[in-house]
Amino acid sequence: MSDKMYRAAAIGRTGRGNWGHGLHLGLKNHSRIEVVAVADEDAPERQAKQEELAASRAYADWCEMLKAEQPEVVTVGPRWTDCHLEMVLACLEVGAHVYCEKPMTWNLADGDLIVAKAEETGRKVAVAHQGAYLPRIRQVKEMLAQGRIGEVQAIRAHGKQDRRGGGEDMIVLGTHLFNMMRLFVGDVAWMTAHVAHEGRALQVEDVREATEPVGPIAGDCINSYFAFKSGVSGFFDSRKYVEGGGQRMGMEIEGSEGMIALRGGGSGPAMLYPHRVFDPADASQQWMALDGVADESLSTGNDLAVADLIDAAEADREPLSSARDAVAALEMILAAYEAEVSGGRVEFPMQRREHPLVAWREGQ
Repeated sequence: MSDKMYRAAAIGRTGRGNWGHGLHLGLKNHSRIEVVAVADEDAPERQAKQEELAASRAYADWCEMLKAEQPEVVTVGPRWTDCHLEMVLACLEVGAHVYCEKPMTWNLADGDLIVAKAEETGRKVAVAHQGAYLPRIRQVKEMLAQGRIGEVQAIRAHGKQDRRGGGEDMIVLGTHLFNMMRLFVGDVAWMTAHVAHEGRALQVEDVREATEPVGPIAGDCINSYFAFKSGVSGFFDSRKYVEGGGQRMGMEIEGSEGMIALRGGGSGPAMLYPHRVFDPADASQQWMALDGVADESLSTGNDLAVADLIDAAEADREPLSSARDAVAALEMILAAYEAEVSGGRVEFPMQRREHPLVAWREGQ
């Protein structure tokens, strides 16, 4: 193992995406990282983050920070996607590896630019789909590879389905699930979907902005079908379900010899049903909690993501949740709109790299 120390910096934007879900704390907990600077327009928060990370310097302007400090690792923390392209490209330009909040971009074209720039510069970009790094999800992936539930036949994912149910749920929280689906069963060949609003077919007037800037959204009820190249069938659903909505988020992985159920974005409970047919009437056929791995929080995922980013840089490999993976997860989201607007199935990779709802709204 290398003993190289890395100069790191963290970018936040208080009031406009803030510091996301604590990505910067992954820097604090890595033994081979020295946090040299933080950046935030807000003076009190800037000082707080400087103290929290024991950073040597703090900047109001993140561009100035990158130019002056030339960091080797940067966390891009704001939740809002309107700044990610500019920030990530600038980090890559100064030679830094990047850990970016999800969604990485709001359209595929911007994501493609980040992937291309990472390849051009030889830098690595990881994205905060923390579940991909957690021991529980790695355990499930290994169980699938070992055939613990036989041949995987279907994977059914469900959004959080709270007040954001539908389009906003699909991109803000569903991105974790789509990334996880690909982690388990591989790339999508094609998909189709039905997006509805208040029980009727989607209309162009239903296109709106989300609660936070993550690109245009539409629909309060979404049902998607994915044909994976591996032969597995995939499903995703989200609808407004205010009471108890969060309890629905997760997925079931169905195999020829059993089923695995996960709740949350990777940090929630996991259960195994080791029987061919789900029969609740048979008292002998019980669900079993997966053992051997403690449930971990998403903050642990940030620690593991930063450690993996350093290892990916040193081994010259892709991070476990890379920029390319983020684009592929976003493609599964935007293709639902493309399918609804076109009335047909959408082949992958999508030919339209701009946002389908923007094109629809502009009459393209």
